Amino acid sequence: MLRSLFAASMLAATACSADPQAGQQGAASGGKPFVETIVADFDSPWAMTFLPDRRMLVTEKDGRLLLVSADGKSRATIATFKVASAGQGGLMDVVLAPDFAASKRVYLSWSEAGQGGNGVVLARGTLAGAAGAERLGNVETLFRAMPFVAGDGHYSGRIAFSPDRRFLFFTNGDRQKFDPAQDPKATLGKVLRLTLDGKPAPGNPLAAKGFHPAVWSYGHRNLLGIAFDASGDLWEQEMGPKGGDEVNLIQPGRNYGWPKASNGSHYDGRDIPDHAPGDGFEPPMVWWNPVISPGGLMIYSGAMFPQWKGDAFIGGLSSQALVRVDLDGTNARKGDQWDMGARIREVEQGPEGAIYLLEDGQRGSAGRMIKLTAR
Repeated sequence: MLRSLFAASMLAATACSADPQAGQQGAASGGKPFVETIVADFDSPWAMTFLPDRRMLVTEKDGRLLLVSADGKSRATIATFKVASAGQGGLMDVVLAPDFAASKRVYLSWSEAGQGGNGVVLARGTLAGAAGAERLGNVETLFRAMPFVAGDGHYSGRIAFSPDRRFLFFTNGDRQKFDPAQDPKATLGKVLRLTLDGKPAPGNPLAAKGFHPAVWSYGHRNLLGIAFDASGDLWEQEMGPKGGDEVNLIQPGRNYGWPKASNGSHYDGRDIPDHAPGDGFEPPMVWWNPVISPGGLMIYSGAMFPQWKGDAFIGGLSSQALVRVDLDGTNARKGDQWDMGARIREVEQGPEGAIYLLEDGQRGSAGRMIKLTAR
């Protein structure tokens, strides 16, 4: 089944006022074990994170970073970025620095135009200003994927910090170019391990073998989710081609096979060898065919849904679903898949243990933030 990719070059309008739909609530339906409450509506939101005071930072595809009140009723644009927003490009992830309480630093990713084409970048800025009048300033680019190439797909750009708070993991997609995922000199199709300043981290496992010194693992396609569990294991999910979406347990120095192995096929019907024992590639822990088109990834640690503590939650794009994966140590198996009626781009855990979703569309057209609470 061919998946729906992002809408090309979506229009977006500045969102600066209270949302008339905020607070709209409906009972759980279809046997869902949660109640859905609409918190706000955005223009093609991509990612979100919570500040210590429960306000939220939200990125919108065409380059706006929004500071949103805890109840979703007010927002302000606190930074804008010049992004390459065609196709799958735009302003992407937003994550607080491990020492945010002291440094006020915020890490972001976006796609930009440069020599040779487009690529994904990692940046950070500082949230400053009086309460209610904050801006993100001192923005500096820390890392650029290499090489920049033509096209507007498979940027990836997800960010996660190691449990010891010393390192940053950053995903670079294969940019729909296939071979760079196996190219040791490119960062495309890789999980990278960097210092907090965006430099290749010392001790990365493949540097001595001639790889780019930032590479942690390789052979990936479009890595749109990455997160550590409570035991310090690193999980990643990525879109397969025609079939073969994956959840992977990321191990240092390992080759995850793309494009030499996949449990899916090329879009034109050409076969790709499936993962098989002894092929030299790390197989996925969980995979889907038909696809779910995985978006964001979150590993739940809250108290509101104790039955799901330690499990992974994935946003489904073409599947228009919220997907749960049951994690048990370093083992994983499929759990629930709930129909949400819209493309789910991001999944995040709220301070109170609720689960927050961002839909993928434009404001007024399935671009909402939805809060899920226990029934």
